[in-house]
Amino acid sequence: MADLKRTTVYFDPNLHKALRLKAAHTDHSISDLVNAAVRRSLSEDAVDLATLDARVGEPNLDFECALKDLKRRGKL
Repeated sequence: MADLKRTTVYFDPNLHKALRLKAAHTDHSISDLVNAAVRRSLSEDAVDLATLDARVGEPNLDFECALKDLKRRGKL
């Protein structure tokens, strides 16, 4: 526990109530729930950034042109 950092976070009252209820129901602390949610969010960001890096050389496709092409081919 010595390597943990403490911070203050302000929650909307309804969100705080939901967190307290979930913590009690799952036998986890609010800190555990918040840490898990932040890890998931950061992990999703990392996946998105890696995908962007992998696709950096791909050409951009103009939405308007793609839409016109789909209409022209009877797909829309």
